[in-house]
Amino acid sequence: MEDVKKNPQEQPQEINRKLIVSVLLVSAFVAILNQTLLNTALPNIMSDLNITANTAQWLMTGFMLVNGVMIPVTAFLIGKFTTRRLFFIAMGLFTAGTLIAFIAPSFPVLLIGRLVQAGGAGIMMPLMQTVFLMIFPVEKRGTVMGIAGLVIAFGPAIGPTLSGYLVEHYSWRSPFLVVLPIAVLSILFGVFALKNVTKQTNPTIDILSILLSTLGFGGLLYGLSDAGNDGWDSPQVYISVIIGAIALFLFIWRQFRLETPILEFRVFKYGIFAIASTTTMIVMMAMLGAELLLPIYMQNMRGFTAFESGLLLLPGAIVMGIMSPITGRIFDKFGARWLAMIGLTIVAVTTYQFTNLTADTAYSSILIIYAIRMMGIAMVMMPVSTAGLNQLPKRLIPHGTAMNNTMRTIAGSMGTAMLVTVMTNTSKNFDPDMSKYAGESSAQVKQQVMSDAMIHGINMAFLVATGIAIAGIILSFFLKRTDPNLDD
Repeated sequence: MEDVKKNPQEQPQEINRKLIVSVLLVSAFVAILNQTLLNTALPNIMSDLNITANTAQWLMTGFMLVNGVMIPVTAFLIGKFTTRRLFFIAMGLFTAGTLIAFIAPSFPVLLIGRLVQAGGAGIMMPLMQTVFLMIFPVEKRGTVMGIAGLVIAFGPAIGPTLSGYLVEHYSWRSPFLVVLPIAVLSILFGVFALKNVTKQTNPTIDILSILLSTLGFGGLLYGLSDAGNDGWDSPQVYISVIIGAIALFLFIWRQFRLETPILEFRVFKYGIFAIASTTTMIVMMAMLGAELLLPIYMQNMRGFTAFESGLLLLPGAIVMGIMSPITGRIFDKFGARWLAMIGLTIVAVTTYQFTNLTADTAYSSILIIYAIRMMGIAMVMMPVSTAGLNQLPKRLIPHGTAMNNTMRTIAGSMGTAMLVTVMTNTSKNFDPDMSKYAGESSAQVKQQVMSDAMIHGINMAFLVATGIAIAGIILSFFLKRTDPNLDD
């Protein structure tokens, strides 16, 4: 009773959980949607603003970099600000960035809008997960985190499809116009629905840690994402990775020396959390790898439009969205181990199915295999994350959610860079059977060999992704159900 009197905001009757969950889900959805919202709009932006593909790509790379840099410091921000204030800071930045991007008269202004958007988006996902873990008891966390998994899956997957439709019928500004009122409404909804549920610890700002974190995570993410385009032998790639790795090492070393670290790496001393984080990194590599490789195959090798290739991914996103709350409920009853083992087996088998793509593989077959694959990912992603976070004491939950999201972001960049490198290198080394092309003109043979080489490269990349999924299956054997460490 004393705790209740000291912390009246924690009394169940004063917290409308449904309202809090609703406002955070909508806010996180529009924030994470923006990761891929411009994927199919880049050609129109390039034409309208008269910029090159390399310049336009910064709208994606810049968003990812700022997003990735902000995530690690959210644990510090959650300790520094109240729940409501941090929510309004995050969504205020995101809304302002969306407005700037919508009215942008030039590329520099558009890029500034995207970077401001990313600053807010990077805070929202860890904040949402932290609040959910604070307001729900352990036995209900799986269900609510499963609902959060719907946001993680559906947002990035629907982005290319939505923007493809909007850009095809309207202008490249239309995606921002769709997002803007939703962001404004979420802020207004938050004024009435959101309560202060996180605990303020008032940590002191360590400027050196912020700088090292920015340089470390920013350098790594930039280098890994650029490796997919320029290759690992590009100076800007390996210099960025080396600088990022050194800065990250110094950042981690400094966190162990600080009394109140910006990001608490001691969360990895909890064994199940460490295993769960590694497993979710593997799943993220597998998921984003397919979301990158399949559109390349569909558009470059099969001649489908961006909108059609986006539609290919949509049923899988819907399946994952439906399955996430269901697997959350199963997790609450039985734990994560069997879900992870079965789910990763499905991921491995379906990923292997993509190692046999040809120039004639049916659209419907790819769609069905991908949808089944996303069902497997839904069985793993949030249940395993929740299992790891459940082992942490409440004081470490903000650090755990920040660490989880940071590792997922790095894994996504690492996985896509690695798979694109495999695809590119194996395509270059493709040795065709020239007897297949007998009777065709030299121009036709050249085009057919190039197409076959790229398909071979994509098949090999999926073979590597299959190996990654198998590594996840092995890790899942070590997951076990544990009671959380309740010390605060």
